[in-house]
Amino acid sequence: MSYIKEEGGILNNFAVEPKLYEAEPPTKNEQRNYLILGIGAAVLVAGVIYVAFVASSVG
Repeated sequence: MSYIKEEGGILNNFAVEPKLYEAEPPTKNEQRNYLILGIGAAVLVAGVIYVAFVASSVG
């Protein structure tokens, strides 16, 4: 732990900073998977909204 002592005798404790790294852009295969998952999520949300709409207009 690194402590810094200020003028009045007050101790300040600073957290250890994590090692930084640059993120790599997604590969073509990862981009394709993201697209498929996004389309699947959109279809799922649209289906849930459709079912809610149909169920609310039944009664």
